Amino acid sequence: MSSTATAKNDSGPVLDWAAGHGPVTGALSATTGAFAVATTGAATAMPPGWALAVGAAGALGHTVVGLRVRNAGRTLATRAASWLIGAGWTTWAMTHGPLTWAALGSLATMGVGIGAAARSSALFEEAREEEALSAEQRQVAAELSAERRAIATEWVERIQRVCSLTVRVLGVEMWETGAGFSIDAELPTGGATWNKIAAESPRLSADAKLPHGCTATASPGIHQGRVIIDVTTVNVLEQERTYPTDYSVLSLHTGIPWGYRTNAQQILAYLREQCALVVGPTGSGKTNMVHAILAGFARAEDILTWVIDLNAGSAGLPWVLPALNGQIEREDGKPVRPGIDWLAGTYDEAMTMLDAAVRVAKQRKMGYQDLLSKANTDLLPISPRIPQIMLVIDEGAEILVSPDRQVRKLGEKILEVIRIARAMGVRTVLTALGATGSVLGNLMIRREGKVRVALTGGETEGMDLSKMFPGSRGLRVDQAPHKGAGFMGTPESPAALFKTWRILPNQIRDITAATSDRHPTLDDVSAKAAGPAYARRWDAERIAWMRDQGATGDAGEVPQGEAATGLRLSALNSERRQSPEDELARRFREEIDAQFATAPEPDTTDQGEGQERPFGLNLSALRGEQDSPAQQAALAALLAAGPEGTGASAIARALADAYGTTRQTVVGWLKTWAEDGIAVRVGEGTKARYIHRAHASGN
Repeated sequence: MSSTATAKNDSGPVLDWAAGHGPVTGALSATTGAFAVATTGAATAMPPGWALAVGAAGALGHTVVGLRVRNAGRTLATRAASWLIGAGWTTWAMTHGPLTWAALGSLATMGVGIGAAARSSALFEEAREEEALSAEQRQVAAELSAERRAIATEWVERIQRVCSLTVRVLGVEMWETGAGFSIDAELPTGGATWNKIAAESPRLSADAKLPHGCTATASPGIHQGRVIIDVTTVNVLEQERTYPTDYSVLSLHTGIPWGYRTNAQQILAYLREQCALVVGPTGSGKTNMVHAILAGFARAEDILTWVIDLNAGSAGLPWVLPALNGQIEREDGKPVRPGIDWLAGTYDEAMTMLDAAVRVAKQRKMGYQDLLSKANTDLLPISPRIPQIMLVIDEGAEILVSPDRQVRKLGEKILEVIRIARAMGVRTVLTALGATGSVLGNLMIRREGKVRVALTGGETEGMDLSKMFPGSRGLRVDQAPHKGAGFMGTPESPAALFKTWRILPNQIRDITAATSDRHPTLDDVSAKAAGPAYARRWDAERIAWMRDQGATGDAGEVPQGEAATGLRLSALNSERRQSPEDELARRFREEIDAQFATAPEPDTTDQGEGQERPFGLNLSALRGEQDSPAQQAALAALLAAGPEGTGASAIARALADAYGTTRQTVVGWLKTWAEDGIAVRVGEGTKARYIHRAHASGN
């Protein structure tokens, strides 16, 4: 079609010939049609009965069609009457002439009547359809309401039976995931609180005969007289779910997903002002949780992640080495940036990183005064232009309570960052092996680390949930026996069961590649404060320790800055990689050696027969006398006590945080050592103390 024809078609009203007739157009069509037939019939002497026959056929046809589509009787009657009236007028007009005033006036009256009747029947049909839909919805609602009423009645009786409280259920919401439901209830007058129901969570779950891993937990309602009871009916925590493959853009301000609740909904961590603490014993999935946290930070457009892991940097290496070694390729050919912005695996590098973080926080306070003034806030506006620095410190809580003086300096620097850098956008995520008094004894950690995670894995030792989540009741370790499962609480969401996703090395590489262009760069003010230590963080000599480990595959330490050469037969190496317990015991021995001038190991010096043994205490016997690292540490503490000796309570307190050792256990060891002659008991009862045999000669 030409453009001219198109222009002509575009001008003027557009008629839709496929559209159905309305009340006006239908009446107009009927009257004009009847007039045309009557005029033609009168001019051609057409038999009048034909018009009446056609009208009767039309009325019958519309009635049949209306019955098939289930029209109302009023609609059927209106349409049939319209056909018959039109046919009757046409017959009369053909007989007496259609061009008289009587014929034209009656035709107009007929048209108005047909239009009014059609409009009335159309409104009636619409109302009838709406009523049918409403009735269907009421039926569905009634069925659902019946189910909810049954749940409400059941739980009102159960709460009365278990908690001795008579509540009034205001609503029951079924979870979209199908894993349970929530009950909104009003507490009885007289001072009852939601805590009373929360304390009876285990009994409520047992009374409801919920599956293992499913709970009935209570939380505050819209006001203090209301309570929300979340009832889990499907244990989603026993299922292993991989990290979501949706690597969409995240932001610090909208929350970072760390896992999912028992209702299968994601739980978010808001870390603009809060620090985080993640605890979990060996085998609980803590390392996997760290990777899930790093994945969320990598997806954020306003976060730079710095990682400290003194265990050879193992937490950050999967996010760094594939990119540095060119093992990840992108479709556009651009180089892939590491998934984290800085990794410290040695004490010196960690101290350098923390010093840089302190300088950044102080410089931001001075350099962004104008920005803070314009924004009328004391919190630095975090954005992709001024990103937040998240310090992830694996086993950082243990650093804070370490007995080693050098490591304690690192802990002091961590506390300084936590103390001064909140407003300027530097926050920390610390991990620990357990929720013990030493980890949670620091006021700074308790005050700033409001985002808390306890991965239990069914482990009970060193998992004091009442200390980890003060004020939360009804939390039991046996509720989360699965790896990667535990409890998570934030200022926005009370402590409750959750599970983190499983994330595999291949997925870490995918996330690193997918988010490479998304990582922000450190703002100029902060980069200037961080200085060359930050700018040269990926220099070859600074990252040599990473590649040496990857090249040798040896678990032994590689001196920083030295490349490994030749074969390293680790199987012939007399040194084995020490566990944290062995390392702590070794530090005990080194401190005692330094204090008491102890002798070297018997096979480390060449001594001829008859030579005098060096003066001092030989602690090499500790290597063979006791097999347990905790016992070695206890015996070292006994030896360090000197001639004055010590008691079971003092030793238990010294070892409780590191090993979870109780006084009764230490009493048993001391009795055994006294029987074997390793220790000497002095005094009786509560005044009894034990002295190592090396100091007992004068007693």
